[in-house]
Amino acid sequence: MYTNPVNLLQAALLGLIQGLTEFLPVSSSAHLVLAQSFIPGFSQPGVLFDVVLHGGTLLAVLWYFRKKLLTISPKMAGLLVLGTIPAVLVGYFFNDFLVGLYSGTKTLGYELILTGLLCWGVDKWKVKSDKRGGVSWWDSLVIGIFQAIAIIPGISRSGATIFGGIIRGIDKKEVAIFSFLLSIPAIGGAMILEGLSEAKNVQFDLVPEYLVGFLVSGVVGYLSIGILLRFIVENKFKYFAYYCWLLGAGIIILQVRG
Repeated sequence: MYTNPVNLLQAALLGLIQGLTEFLPVSSSAHLVLAQSFIPGFSQPGVLFDVVLHGGTLLAVLWYFRKKLLTISPKMAGLLVLGTIPAVLVGYFFNDFLVGLYSGTKTLGYELILTGLLCWGVDKWKVKSDKRGGVSWWDSLVIGIFQAIAIIPGISRSGATIFGGIIRGIDKKEVAIFSFLLSIPAIGGAMILEGLSEAKNVQFDLVPEYLVGFLVSGVVGYLSIGILLRFIVENKFKYFAYYCWLLGAGIIILQVRG
């Protein structure tokens, strides 16, 4: 049970962090773990509050791409299913291990440095071919494998999946949009699984806090999608790399000195 439930201000702050970092390639999981570690006495049963926050960002991506989703082709639907399978398998077989990773910060610094390398690669990787035919089945599988790796807290899902598409030679904006669409089954599936397992731990006196976190993460997440699309077109992913490297190095230094 929550030993020290979040208040409305803390819920809004966590929602802000989730909304900003879910789609920007800086790892929302890393930032949530860090932020929660700074809230005195913060604890949650499993990842209950995280599930609520992810619900807000799921709503954001559904609304942002609502027109595209209404006209989605059977092939694209199949590509999204294929790309989701690796994450489903990893989440199912390693669930307990992954939940344990979310409860600490021991490896976050190194994982953020890796995320920075992925962001740097998005800008610097030379695309040798322009895949005007769109995302292929093999592309989807490769991107899905990168998404599965990004379940580890500290590794950005958007950064990993976009990098996976870039090394396959896909146009940057096209792979970014595919990454966003791929987040829908990934976030939705994780929410369902975690929500079912955490349903018994819901504290109804915290409904206002849940609602505030949900709404803030949704609104900020919607705005973050536009920011990422602009940055990838303008080849500015390196700035996310600098941020991840600084934050990762800072965490490592603090841990060594501590």
